[in-house]
Amino acid sequence: MTVDRRIEEITDRIRERSKDMREPYLARIRAKGSEGPKRSTLTCGNLAHGFAACGPVDKDRLMGDVTANLGIITAYNDMLSAHQPFERFPEIIREAAREVGATAQVAGGVPAMCDGVTQGQAGMELSLFSRDVIAMAAAVGLSHDMFDAAVYLGVCDKIVPGLAIAALTFGHLPAIFVPAGPMTSGLPNDEKSRIRQLYAEGKVGRDELLKAESASYHGPGTCTFYGTANSNQMLMEIMGLHTPGSSFVNPNTPLRDALTKEATKRALAITALGNEYTPAGLVVDERAVVNGVVGLHATGGSTNHTLHLVAIARAAGIRLTWADISDLSDVTPLLARVYPNGLADVNHFHAAGGMGFLIRELLSRGLLHKDVKTAWGTGLDAYAIEAKLGEDGQSVARMPAPEESGNPKVLTTGDNPFSSNGGLKMLSGNLGRGVIKISAVKPEHRTVEAPVRIFEDQNEVKAAFDGGELDRDVVCVVRFQGPKSNGMPELHKLTPLLGILQDRGHKVALVTDGRMSGASGKVPAAIHVTPEAKAGGPIAKLREGDVVRLDAEAGLLEVKVEAAEFEAREPVVVDLSHYEYGIGRELFAPFRALVGTADEGAGVFAA
Repeated sequence: MTVDRRIEEITDRIRERSKDMREPYLARIRAKGSEGPKRSTLTCGNLAHGFAACGPVDKDRLMGDVTANLGIITAYNDMLSAHQPFERFPEIIREAAREVGATAQVAGGVPAMCDGVTQGQAGMELSLFSRDVIAMAAAVGLSHDMFDAAVYLGVCDKIVPGLAIAALTFGHLPAIFVPAGPMTSGLPNDEKSRIRQLYAEGKVGRDELLKAESASYHGPGTCTFYGTANSNQMLMEIMGLHTPGSSFVNPNTPLRDALTKEATKRALAITALGNEYTPAGLVVDERAVVNGVVGLHATGGSTNHTLHLVAIARAAGIRLTWADISDLSDVTPLLARVYPNGLADVNHFHAAGGMGFLIRELLSRGLLHKDVKTAWGTGLDAYAIEAKLGEDGQSVARMPAPEESGNPKVLTTGDNPFSSNGGLKMLSGNLGRGVIKISAVKPEHRTVEAPVRIFEDQNEVKAAFDGGELDRDVVCVVRFQGPKSNGMPELHKLTPLLGILQDRGHKVALVTDGRMSGASGKVPAAIHVTPEAKAGGPIAKLREGDVVRLDAEAGLLEVKVEAAEFEAREPVVVDLSHYEYGIGRELFAPFRALVGTADEGAGVFAA
């Protein structure tokens, strides 16, 4: 099947736009790759430091300079359910490396914060910036130049994008991402959402809310809704950085361990020491980036990737824009319904056919580039499979993805999509540019025109809601939440409140220069609005009572004020000093000063 003409056209324009960045990037990684790791040329003192703690067998191999050494970058900590399983992985990886005559060392650990813990709290203001901290921390680990390839252990929201930025910065090294898998299913997501809304209305107490939340988030593994963490896993697989079938196998199972061992051996097989050298910087090209965007749309994935994918692509010398993402949404049918875009969780998606079924459906319609380079060593059709445990109980067996979905309400075919498009749109108008996810928004709610209420802190919205001030048609504008203001926190705690107003029959929307992420739900939300208020963007010129029109179908975000009058207004300036201290915010002042715009990935690294 040839690639759809529209997909090819968008890929071509990305390739053309990126030439001045991509070509020097490729030259750099090719030059570095031809040198090999410095391990072979280190002084005796340098090298002795590098393997001083190794056992005799590993030390002998590292002294010899002829066997591959695998670097492990791990985001393990045991507070995050998604990352707790990684505690066991380094030993599994080391043993798998020894089985093929190689070595593996933990090159470094990176921080991993939980957005679930920090939602609505001050710590959330460090969340987006943690992505770039993770990239830098991984770079420190790899800077010893002792490694022939690397495996990256990470799952959640900013961790995988940060690791991907690092992997592409060290793009001469082969890279495989190794997930931990989702926790088993707990309380259904729609029931959890129902209890949250009842709590917001004061109809149930904290005890009942905590009981519901604990039944939802109840064990090791990724949260089971389709937010940024699970969108990350989908992306790594469809972009060829996982081994096939790896994304959604539960932790602490024989298959999960077998996949980890396999990933280790595959990473060691694709170093420059062998005949299958596959550096990460060649795996992630313009076609792989487009495949990632298509996968995001086909599954109704996280809006956070309008930031992260842009930043990941830039690390590989590729310029991806919101217009590209929006245009690819128009081409891509929605094939999955996973909460918040449906009632199912990611385990149900996996059981229905998962990534293998999805990839085969997209390939069969020319919506993915098939002939790409992957860490697995073949084109993307090798990922249209289902991974099972081999008969020996230790290895991975693969078979073609099922011909039919195990649950057409969760995972469907291209002939019968849930929607003709992916539901992730770019908005533009006299308020700037933003993005909106409409895959969970009913068509009758996708256009809102109403007077604004302006807030400069999400807690002010809750106070106004409790006071009955929002019980009407309203566009809630929450500004000074962009990366320069306070690190661009997610504003999830607003979702139940605005959902209640919508359920009461009001026309309701959110407009913000902050984030909502993969849990963006049934209320239309124009997010990532840029230029942000702190930079003097048009959102800072809004006044109470202005009428704003948000039209998700037409891609419009505008204030209904005469152009001359609006242009003459001075942007509001507010005191943001309360965002500058406490919970470590002091240390991130340089990030707030240096950070780029949302449409360029909201990163702190120079292009």
